[in-house]
Amino acid sequence: MEEANRPCYRRVVLKLSGEALMGEQRFGIDPNALETLADEIVQAHRLGVQIGIVIGGGNIFRGLQAAAHGLEKVVGDYMGMLATVINGLALQNAIEARGVPTRVQTAIAMAQIAEPFIRRRAIRHLEKGRIVIFVAGTGNPYFTTDTAAALRAIEIGAEVILKGTRVDGVYDADPEKVATARRYERISSREVLEKGLRVMDLTAITLCQENHLPILVFNINRRGNLLRLLLGQPVATIVHHEEQ
Repeated sequence: MEEANRPCYRRVVLKLSGEALMGEQRFGIDPNALETLADEIVQAHRLGVQIGIVIGGGNIFRGLQAAAHGLEKVVGDYMGMLATVINGLALQNAIEARGVPTRVQTAIAMAQIAEPFIRRRAIRHLEKGRIVIFVAGTGNPYFTTDTAAALRAIEIGAEVILKGTRVDGVYDADPEKVATARRYERISSREVLEKGLRVMDLTAITLCQENHLPILVFNINRRGNLLRLLLGQPVATIVHHEEQ
């Protein structure tokens, strides 16, 4: 492989929100958004990178919103976990339609639909060139899919978490609301926590910090960005840890 096309990472976890599948819709799965996302992931996979994916379920259901309408938080969180399974199966179907073998592993047992999460089996799938989609979060209420992404990345020995968002990095304010928001090229996890920046939740950031796992925040909606990121182009904010 030519040096210019050599990926910077061997194994990564791609963290996607459920909203990445909504497209221009208010909820649900937009077929065009799903197809575009599958194209991006397959293109990245062809570099030879081992890819694990953690996807949220916010496009279908949010436990916090449900709690505000009288549904018990724990029940709402379990419903949210099931929403991630729906998204994971949709993404699996779209990726496999492009000829790439994929496995869905779930933190909640559902043998007819997906494999249970087994660390060694997940690693073996990755080594065999399969994309592994991790669904149902950690399998526990009160933990977000951000935390699930950090946990799975650590468990499978990923070198980095790639967090796909609607903006091109981490800002000191919401760039969709504040025109003067300043973008960081690099920022430490300590600064993220001190400034209260919404990169990932507190548990996820702490897990990454303690395990020296960097986070790259980038715009997943810009075509080709995932590929550019893996080739080392500066399209993301790097959340690093002081000792790195």
